[in-house]
Amino acid sequence: IVKIQIVDNQDQLIGVKERSEIDYKSDIYRVSALWLTNSEGQTLLAKRAAVKDKDPGKWGPAVAGTIDEGETYDQNIYKEAEEEIGLTGEQFDKGKKIFVTHPRTYFCQWYFVKLDREVDSFVMQEDEVEELAWVGIEEMKQELQTNPGKYVPAMQQIVNELDI
Repeated sequence: IVKIQIVDNQDQLIGVKERSEIDYKSDIYRVSALWLTNSEGQTLLAKRAAVKDKDPGKWGPAVAGTIDEGETYDQNIYKEAEEEIGLTGEQFDKGKKIFVTHPRTYFCQWYFVKLDREVDSFVMQEDEVEELAWVGIEEMKQELQTNPGKYVPAMQQIVNELDI
């Protein structure tokens, strides 16, 4: 059984829990995420699968995953990129780590990569990703204002804190 890392408010490991045991009101966990862009000023967004228990059908970053027991942020992002969208052989740039507090509390270590690839060249993991789309960054920011419910709850914070 996979266990998720639980940390304190300084991102120091304090234990592990099975996903079903996490108290999303008080536990802080770790996430790695990939912000993927192309040379046309677009970002690759992923629509979360309808079967997901958190934020099903919402659009968010191309890749994101919780850090499992014994994993580092760096190990996790490469694993998640391969699992969720079939992305391998790329070097990611490590970016900012942000602290998200709504609606769940976690540290998110960001990674960045620029790729010019057709959306259908990615291989989606069906139980994680329902759809992928290249979206203009300005268009996405406008839509976040007019239709925030389309996106994962942390999306506005992500855009603000990463200066996207």
